[in-house]
Amino acid sequence: ASFSLAFGSRSCSVSITVNDDPGFTQYGTPFAAVANRQDVVIYQVNIRAFSNQHNFKGVQERLDAIKALGVNVIYLMPVYPVGAEKSVNSPYCVKDFNSVNPEFGTLEDLRALVAAAHERKMAVILDWVANHTSWDNAWISNKTWYTQNASGNIISPANTGWNDVADLNFDNAEMRKAMIKSMKQWIYTANVDGYRCDAADFVPADFWKQAIDSLKGITTHKLLLLAEGTRTDHFIAGFQLKYGMGFYYYMVDKVYRDGRTAQSIDSVNTVEYASSNAASRVVRYTSNHDVNSSDGTPMQLLGGQKGSIAAFVAAAYSKSTPMIYNGQEVGCPVRLNFFNTSTTIDWTINPDVTAEYKKIIALRNANKAIREGAFTSQSTPDVFAFTRTVDNNKVWVLVNLRNNAVSYTVPAEMTNTSWKNAYDGTPVSVQQQVALAPYEYIVLSNQ
Repeated sequence: ASFSLAFGSRSCSVSITVNDDPGFTQYGTPFAAVANRQDVVIYQVNIRAFSNQHNFKGVQERLDAIKALGVNVIYLMPVYPVGAEKSVNSPYCVKDFNSVNPEFGTLEDLRALVAAAHERKMAVILDWVANHTSWDNAWISNKTWYTQNASGNIISPANTGWNDVADLNFDNAEMRKAMIKSMKQWIYTANVDGYRCDAADFVPADFWKQAIDSLKGITTHKLLLLAEGTRTDHFIAGFQLKYGMGFYYYMVDKVYRDGRTAQSIDSVNTVEYASSNAASRVVRYTSNHDVNSSDGTPMQLLGGQKGSIAAFVAAAYSKSTPMIYNGQEVGCPVRLNFFNTSTTIDWTINPDVTAEYKKIIALRNANKAIREGAFTSQSTPDVFAFTRTVDNNKVWVLVNLRNNAVSYTVPAEMTNTSWKNAYDGTPVSVQQQVALAPYEYIVLSNQ
């Protein structure tokens, strides 16, 4: 296929060949302003629940609102046709890696959404489902491309309960080649900026390295690659970002639900940053489509409005890349279905919650210490506390993770020091104790 590019009154067709693949035609102009990994703020879109239209156009209409949050990367859940055989209508049951799900619109609609995001200085990454396909995917005719049992029958991914999908066999070189070719296709034909790779822990590290090395050959694009997984080898394979599942579960299950100490979160940093380099980042979140569906909303799990915002501050300001799941910025009170369109976000509720998210993200975007600074823990049993320092810029963050007032004992080296409120510049003098209201957070800066 050949696509036409329009530049004012002129149009042209450009064919770019990568390695030994057939030529792909570049649609649009590659987006040069993809944020560096340490500067990224991700916004996850569940297209089925995002708007009353339940499609790409519905997302495009709210791009200004997404941008206003301070977001610079939009992550779209799978955009591909969903299989029918054994199906539960999950978007992760991919029938065709090379087509757009007509439920969401056309390729032209996706291109328009991506172009509109780029105009607003936001990158777009697609969800990539490498581990499995639907049972009626055309690939199924290549039986050796799939995992088989002792009887020679194709099976679902082991020990998952995902009976609607067939497990791919990564020992098959031809399947790998086809997968990588499809990943390249979307970068050219839809001008997207990378991938969030689903179930990355289920897929061999050597495939991810092979795929990422091949994608790096697309020198016209600055690509962002996020692994939905916790394995230490994801950074080694070439992912810039991976999921902070440990941070989420410690925060929700250990600290908020079971009353464990805030200090217990500190151990997560060591584990999640194993095998990383200085630029690697763990994506931290208080919600995503999986945990929203299985566990509940941040409002339900994290102490309502104040508690959920406190947890987000901890996620966004610790050494991390923050991710927001659509709807949490308005305190959406209901779980959002991603198997159908039965739930839709009401964007008119809780404008005060939205304002708080904007304030939190704006400071992160403006302050290099929060984005890049060295992390030093100063936590106590009730308060998640730390400093972030880069050059002469230091930020001090105190987050009360309890639904009761607490007193924070200031470390000796921090007593009798002068700071500014990082949000409004008001001078603050710190003595030996700091009183914090339920779920209160305080962010101080030395500049």
